[in-house]
This record gives sequence, structure tokens and C-alpha cells, in this order.
Amino acid sequence: MMRKHAQVIFLLFLSSITGCASVGNISASSQMSNLLLAEPAPPDGRSQMAIARYNQILAQAPLKNNERAELLFQRGMHYDRLGLPGLAQFDFEQAIKYKPDMAEAYNSIGIHYTQQMDFIQAYEAFDSSLDINPQLDFAFLNRGIALYYGGRPDLAVRDFGEFYTKDKGDPYRALWRFIAESELDTDKAMSNLKDIRQSLDQENWATSLVDLYLNQVTENELLSNLATGVRSQKQLTDRLCEAYFYLGKFHTARGNKGIASNYFKLALSTNVYEYVEHRYARLELNLLRRSTFKEINLQ
Repeated sequence: MMRKHAQVIFLLFLSSITGCASVGNISASSQMSNLLLAEPAPPDGRSQMAIARYNQILAQAPLKNNERAELLFQRGMHYDRLGLPGLAQFDFEQAIKYKPDMAEAYNSIGIHYTQQMDFIQAYEAFDSSLDINPQLDFAFLNRGIALYYGGRPDLAVRDFGEFYTKDKGDPYRALWRFIAESELDTDKAMSNLKDIRQSLDQENWATSLVDLYLNQVTENELLSNLATGVRSQKQLTDRLCEAYFYLGKFHTARGNKGIASNYFKLALSTNVYEYVEHRYARLELNLLRRSTFKEINLQ
């Protein structure tokens, strides 16, 4: 009986995360029939060469503390682009030791803490970043993301709102604000997004993502137009990384966990490591798994 019970639980888990499952009366296979697959981004040769140069300079050149800090920070950024987070975080931490007022390094460390779901450390890092440089726009975005994933959407909305006011035509800023507001009041969030939609950049392809959330375009229409205006494979891969992530969030909000899981995995498959969307796709997958296990345990 115990073995049979375990098999039932495992099958329930598989049905909740596989793309072939029908979740919320939506078939993943039909919903994703127009899916455009990305060619994974290759390792960045320029970043690899830059790291080699920084290694040589750091090992041989007589450097002042602020010069060493800048080189460490830049090397950390290249490690991030290559998908080497441990090495990147180590360099950011070393950079701060040599230059304790380096706002950009605190911001980068905060992102890594958020990915690790170490939210207290993340908040402290972003607070330090903004204390040093209150004009560092992306620290508002990144602290807002940490607050959102840390279960503090009310504070996240404040930071996303600050970030949005810096560029009211940016659909990504509008989406993050909406995602956090939806945790507090879905109807109000939708109303606000409708108002914001009027001022968004019509030339930015991601405005169509806002239209999807507003139910003004269908998912199939969005998927069919993803390659419109794309001029290179890199541009397509970058765009698909973003699209997959926000489609994953779209389906997560609707309880379609199997479809959402597939989209987050597709975002990861692009290898666009430095994008916010790639960074948090794995965190989203972990949250989906946790919620699925909780549901199974309650049955």
C-alpha cells in the first residue's frame, strides 16, 4: 500500500509539471503549438578574452585599490554573462573589499542573493547600493524583484513604481509593476495597466506582452509575431528569453503550472544569462515545484 501511495503521489507530481498535461482545461500541447524555439546563445568569446586580460592585469600590474575593484567588478560582469555565478559573486564581493562605496557591486551581489532566495542579504545589498547612489535606477528594479519574491509585494510596488517613473514608455517596467500589484489587488492592477498602456512605446515589441496581459491579443497571436522585426539570431534569442519568461508568469497567474513550467525552462534554454528573465526563470521553477509538493501533501 505504501508503494502504491508513493506511485500515486509521483504521478500527480508529474502531471502537474509536464507540458503534455491538461491544466486548468488548457492543453499544453495545443496552447504551445505555435512556439518558436530559440537557438541557445553560444558562450561569449569577447567575455572569455576579457576575463583572460583581467586575469593577467590583476596578477601582474601594480594597482590602486579602486583600480583593482573596478577590474574585479568588470570581470564579475563577464563571468555573469558566461553563466558562472559563483565566480561572479566572488569577484563582486572582492570588489567591495577594495572599494566599499561601489554601488554597482552591491547591486550585482543583491541579484545573486535574490536568486539564492537569501532575501535579507539581498535587501541589505540593494539598500547599500541606493544609499551610495540614489540615482542607480536598476537597483530599484532589483530590490523590487527581491521584495516581490520575498513576499513583500506592497514594498515591491513602491520600488517598481519608482523604476517605472524613470521611463514610462518601457513595457518591461510596466509589467513588473503590474505583476507586484496583482498580488495585492488584481482588479486595481489591471485597471492601472490599462491606463499605463496608453503611454508605452509602440515600437517596442514587448508592448505586445502588455497587450497579452490585458487580453487584447491572444497567446497564439503573440507567438506568431515574435520574429517580426528581428534582424539577427542573437536578437531573436534575446527576445525569446524575455517572451518565454513573461508567458510563464502569465500562465502561473492562471494556475496553468505545466505550461508555465515549460516556458520557464525554455527561457533557461536560451542561455541569455545576464537577462533578468533568465536569472529568475529558475527561481520560478523552484517555486512551482514547492507549490506542487504542498498541494500533493494536502491531498
